[in-house]
Amino acid sequence: MNDQPRWLSVFNDLSNASFVDVLRREQPHLFAEIRLRPEDVAQVPHGTTVLSVSYREGVIMAGDRQATAGYQVASRRIEKIFKADDYSGVGIAGAAGPAVEMAKLFQTELEHYEKVEGDSLSLEGKANKLGQMIRMNLPLAMQGLAVVPIFAGFDAKAGVGRLFKYDVTGGKYEEANFEAQGSGSKDARDSLKKLWKKDMTRDEALRVVIEALVDASDEDVGTGGPDFVRNIFPTVRTIDRDGFGDVPEAEVRRVCEVVIAERTKTGNGA
Repeated sequence: MNDQPRWLSVFNDLSNASFVDVLRREQPHLFAEIRLRPEDVAQVPHGTTVLSVSYREGVIMAGDRQATAGYQVASRRIEKIFKADDYSGVGIAGAAGPAVEMAKLFQTELEHYEKVEGDSLSLEGKANKLGQMIRMNLPLAMQGLAVVPIFAGFDAKAGVGRLFKYDVTGGKYEEANFEAQGSGSKDARDSLKKLWKKDMTRDEALRVVIEALVDASDEDVGTGGPDFVRNIFPTVRTIDRDGFGDVPEAEVRRVCEVVIAERTKTGNGA
């Protein structure tokens, strides 16, 4: 017979370092499989282009603000770059609802682990955790609601910024210089391949990610470019030894103005 007090049993049940495991056990209905018709999937808002670039002090993450549902604009102001913890961030691409939910659950997962274990996961451990969560979404991905994020952070032990990409099954792959995901990712990567250079400063890296997003918006109908009429500009975040930080919108706007002005002079958008 178990003489353990009930309160202690409950405490032990909740002391699992994985919040997702606790949630799956205590609230299994939240993980129930969802069945959608193809016509319903077509109307689900999808986030498009997100990217990450390494530079001298760390990594910079950026994303456009547009979400699409089929051939319509579902949102012009969606946020796609989320803080995971003090030294890491996640950029979402794919089905917007599940992607945002995954990003927020990932935040809670890292916070729960730190509270239970008294220490934070290594950057590699965080990247592995996110891969597990992507794998959990595979049944929805098979229905067309894929979530394929980018994860980036500052590795305090190595003293460098690192970035990771994933496939739809949760497979994790580290990239040394840059990566992009979403419908405009091919055009963004082509741009980054030409513009990225080793040991860039923060300002140089900011210019590079804006150039890449403008290139993506020029070729991909799903990617939103800078909108000077509505004052909508890309979301840009930096992660370095000082932690996760915002790049002020006013600064992003100034860089966008310079990029657009220079392209206007050429007459061909390049």
